[in-house]
Amino acid sequence: MPTYEWTLAFDRDLRRLTNDQMERLLSALCAFIAYVIAMENGEIDRFRGGLRVKGVRGSPGLFEMTWAPDGRATFMWGEPVMKAGGM
Repeated sequence: MPTYEWTLAFDRDLRRLTNDQMERLLSALCAFIAYVIAMENGEIDRFRGGLRVKGVRGSPGLFEMTWAPDGRATFMWGEPVMKAGGM
């Protein structure tokens, strides 16, 4: 199951989004999470092109997902989080 860490910078940027931008982001985020789960389950091996996920040039380990002409989210893959008693 994908997890995340909410940073202050993310919170600040999120609060600046318009309602339309927020709807677009949430739609793309739902698709992103579904693809991450499918990859974890071995069902697929990459994101579909429409999600526009790629590495950020000059920043090893940093990735971006462009969710609208005026919207981009950056992220990093982290270590798996294990809950007590297994996953």
